[in-house]
Amino acid sequence: MALTRDRSSAQGFVKLLLDMNLSPTWVPFLAQAGVDAVHWSRIGAATAPDREVMAWARANDCIVFTNDLDFSALLAMTRETGPSVLQVRLPDLRPSSIGPFVVSALRDHEDALHQGAIVTITEGGMRARVLPLRS
Repeated sequence: MALTRDRSSAQGFVKLLLDMNLSPTWVPFLAQAGVDAVHWSRIGAATAPDREVMAWARANDCIVFTNDLDFSALLAMTRETGPSVLQVRLPDLRPSSIGPFVVSALRDHEDALHQGAIVTITEGGMRARVLPLRS
């Protein structure tokens, strides 16, 4: 389940930027799974617009991890090729409840996320849409 640059070490390949709507408790959970993650509260203002979060993620080669549909909407409007977004559309957002699904989504859609994609996790499963989004 390693998510790595050379696929033999568990550090450094996948980098997530957690949106304000997710708990900072995700950071240590993801670290245990070998995923580098930082919560937006460590980077910028809680009231920062989504465009600022997206710009930081793009500049720092991070995947935005969120529960917010606005990031997908921004990518659809701008037809940008990144940053990738991992969005969770589930009622329980605790790592103890859905953490394994999130790590599985990162593993299963790793290539798409590195190329530019929106990966959505719902009660019905996971799906990936390659960027840029087309109408």
